[in-house]
Formats: sequence, structure tokens, C-alpha cells
Amino acid sequence: MDGLNREISDFDIIIKNGTLVDGTGAKSKQGDIAIKNGIIEAIGDFSGKANQVIDATNLVVTPGFVDIHTHYDGQAIWDSQLKPSSIHGVTTVVMGNCGVGFAPCKPEDRVKLVELMEGVEDIPAPVMHEGLNWQWETFEEYIKALEKNKLDIDICALLPHAALRVYVMGERAIKHEVATKEDMQIMRKLAKEAVEAGAFGFSTSRTISHKSLKGEYTPTLRAHEDELTAIAMGLSDAGAGFMEIVSDWNEPDPETEFEVLKRIVKISGRPVVFSCTQRHDRPHFWEDLMAMARQAQKEGLPIRPVVTPRPIGLLLGLNGSQNPFSGTDTYKSISDLPLDRRVIEMRKDEIKNKILSEDPIKGSTFPLINRIGYTQMYRFGSPPNYNPKPEESIEAMANQKGMTAAELAYEILIENDGNNFIYAPLVNYADHTFGVCKKMLDDKNAIMGLGDGGAHVGFILDAGYPTWLISYWSVKQKAYSMEETVRRLTSDTANAAGLNDRGLLKVGLKADINIIDWENVGSSDPFMTQDLPAGGKRLMQYTKGYVTTIVSGKVTYKNGKFTKERPGTVVKSVKDEEKTLEFIN
Repeated sequence: MDGLNREISDFDIIIKNGTLVDGTGAKSKQGDIAIKNGIIEAIGDFSGKANQVIDATNLVVTPGFVDIHTHYDGQAIWDSQLKPSSIHGVTTVVMGNCGVGFAPCKPEDRVKLVELMEGVEDIPAPVMHEGLNWQWETFEEYIKALEKNKLDIDICALLPHAALRVYVMGERAIKHEVATKEDMQIMRKLAKEAVEAGAFGFSTSRTISHKSLKGEYTPTLRAHEDELTAIAMGLSDAGAGFMEIVSDWNEPDPETEFEVLKRIVKISGRPVVFSCTQRHDRPHFWEDLMAMARQAQKEGLPIRPVVTPRPIGLLLGLNGSQNPFSGTDTYKSISDLPLDRRVIEMRKDEIKNKILSEDPIKGSTFPLINRIGYTQMYRFGSPPNYNPKPEESIEAMANQKGMTAAELAYEILIENDGNNFIYAPLVNYADHTFGVCKKMLDDKNAIMGLGDGGAHVGFILDAGYPTWLISYWSVKQKAYSMEETVRRLTSDTANAAGLNDRGLLKVGLKADINIIDWENVGSSDPFMTQDLPAGGKRLMQYTKGYVTTIVSGKVTYKNGKFTKERPGTVVKSVKDEEKTLEFIN
């Protein structure tokens, strides 16, 4: 219960009788916490009165969670709530990953960056065109635009390589031309200025799956080592920032590309994090990548993989942005109809026969459709089944029923008034178990993340990874202690991002705190809501178990409900020599 003390108080908030899990991995202890002016003022035994007293009896008190891989670059401009992340105990996010974002950007290039973000991160162009006010050109101006919007959580921004490259090179960047010496000098200068303006580093993409809806590969795909090094040296010049990289590890070969990373880190002195998943066409390659990262650490080179606590899965449905028939001409002809009318049309034999007879890949704007088939698609169900077996695939079930897989998929989609989802695990599920995810998480060099909050709004909902780590791996499977789980969500991610003022329950640090009913943490079935600019839709879910979330000493959420407090703002990077890092690696 909350209590108010109207007398003159020593503190703003006292959290009493909680089980304190401080974020270091150390054993929990019972105690109280006092907060004043957004800072943790006292822990343990102390005296004094507070304006608000929160009783945390039988509850767990942790630092706020830090998520280093999100895409709220647009949402942070138009929205005050950075959901889904903020309802999953996350109090700080790093955005601008995968090399995509909106600054720096010349007015004539705005459409290019919107098209790229639409293709790479599945944020509809009409949403961005209406939601972005474009009160910036430079990265510093973008930071100032972000600061105008008070948020429910804090944000850290990375400098996106695609935006930087287009800003410097124009059409030459889109055509994947090699950067000139002058181009690289300008990129280095702009990277330094971006970090000095607050950027936490830069991000880049070297994967062919990152395309605009026109099918154009991301401008950074073939950027040479010297270009990446030049940008990294911009971070070095500024004395802060890390590099975030996503790659296919194909060209010329994985070992050679990883050696490139090592050379960049050696020259620049800046840390690197990279996305690491199990590709189903190379199911064991992830082990090589993580081994190379561990070896780099032994050599004194801070290179860490970012991994997921469950398979990254697509949710395909009529109410989402993609389904197995989205690329057919007949489905396209009815796709703009409201869901109820679309379902009526799809129940007609004539429409059904046409859709089933047409090629769903030829006309698709969804590049991932080529990588999945009906042997990798499953009925999602309620409660959701994230761990389906091979015999539960649409292909296998269709064979049992004596029908084609496409016919069964069609039936599933129009059931439940068109609100059903088909689940398609894209990575980390080659053997139909969570074993790979467990092995990745067991590696202490790995960072838990890749939830992509703010992106893939119409067919992926993984921003709740913190909740999954708690509810599945800690509570249900008992694979990790409560203390280790909290460490992975707080000080570990904060340290990786260079955030030295949060991630621990420690006197003098920022009062970002979760009060949690640990055993009952969970989330609802995903559902579609229509609350984006221009009437855009996105996947959302409810959460439970997060009794209270506090950001900068203000209660922002109580039992998943927004309190209207918006203490969140832009966090700016701090030079290395100004840091007093005391985190546990």
C-alpha cells in the first residue's frame, strides 16, 4: 500500500520491507530504500520521513531494466509512452540500432530514410510521415527535438550509419559506392560531433535482409573497413561510445570479418556489440561467433554478442502487417478492407480459390517470406505456444488432415474473426527446442537483448524479453537465480552501453527501480491495437507482476497502468575519463 505523509519530509519516497536485489548478482537481502530528488539517498537501516511510503513486503526490489537494442527513434518523437518496453520493467532504452534512424538527414533525403526504416523495421511510412515533425537536420538538432518530449522512460540514441552515409554521400551511398577519403574524414568529424551532442555510439548493418520496401539493400551493406574505422575513430576522438553491428557474416568469410572488428576495436579503443542468433541454414555457426568473441575478450578487446532468451518469431495474421498470402494479387485487392469485411470476402470460395492459386512470393514486399515455409509455421494459439514441435507444423497437420498446407493456413487465418496468428520461428529454433537460447544465455560474455522495441510493429512482439527471462528461465525453469537474472537485465546491460549512473541499487545512483511480484511476472497474449499516427496498427500485450516502476524517483507505472508521470528524457554519453565504472563484468 502507498501512504502519504503531509509533514515536512526527509525523502520523496521510502520503499519499505522489500527483498533487495541490487543488480550486482550478490545475494538478495531485506531492507528499505529512500529516494530524494531522483537519486537513491539511503539503503538498509536509516531514519526519516517520506512524502510517500511504498510497502514492498513479499515483493522484490530491483534496479530498472536497461534494454540496449530498440528502435524508438520515431516513437520517441511522437509518443510519451515507449510501450511495449516501458510496461516490461524497462526504464532506459538504447535506440538507433541496426544502422537505421532519422539523423543526420537533409530535407531531400527524408523519404529515403523513411523507406529504409519501413523496409528494415516494419514501421509503416504513413505513420512516420505523420508522426515525425522533422525539426532537425543534424544529429545534435535531433537530440534537441527529442528533449522537447517528456517520456515515461529514458532514451539513449546511437548514430545510425545509413543516415550518416546518405547525409555525406547522397545517392552514392544508395548505390553502395566506396566512400572517398574526403567522405570518411567528414563521417569521422560528424561521428565525433554526434557523440559530443550525446550519442552513445554508432550502429551499422551488413545483412542482406535489411532492405527498403523497394528492395534496395541498406546503404551500409558493403561499407569497407576503412570507412567503419573512420567512424569508430570519431567515437575515439570524442572519448565515448560503442559500436553496434548486425551482419550475415558471409563476406568474404566469418573469420575474416570478425578480424575486421578486432582491428577496429584495437585502433579506436571503442567496444563492439553484435547481434548473434542461430541461423537455420547454419545451425552451429553461432557457436563459432561466440567463441571468437570470448577469445577477443581474452585479448583485451571488448566485443560482446547480444542474444535472445527465446526464438525470434514472426506473428503472421490478417490483423498484422504480413501473412502467408500478403503477396498474392487477390489478397492485395482486398487488403485495405476492414478486418471483418476482409474475412467475409475470404470466406467466399471464389476468393479463396484465387488466393490459393496465386504465387505469394512473387509479389511480396516481405523479404523474409523467402526464408520460411509451412514446415516452419505453426498455429500460435492461446495461451501462445512459443515451443511447438515438428508434428505441430502447418505442413504436418495438413498432411494429417488430407489437405494442402496453404489450405490449412488459410483456415487458421480466417478463424476467430480473423484475429488468429500463425507463428514462424525465424532463428534459434533449428532443433525445435529452446536449447540454443539457453546455451547462449549461459555465456557470461553474452548480453540479453534483441527485443527490438518500437520496430516490427505488425509482425513481431519481442520487446517483452525481460519478462520472458524472468517468467520462463528464472521462475519456471529455474535455470538462473533471481539475482543473476536481475544482473543480466540491469548492471550488465548498463555497463555494455556505458551507463554508469544506473543499473544498481546503490546510494548516489539514479532512482530507477522496479518493485516486482517475482513469481507472478508474465504477459498476455499479443493483440493488435490501433494507436499509432495516421491510424497505424501495432502489436501490444498486457503485463502482470510489475507492481511499481519508478523512473528518476517518480512512479510511472502501477500494476501495468500509466500514472501520467513523464520523468524520462534523453541521456547523453559521458567521456570515459568522467566515468567511475564499478560494474560487474
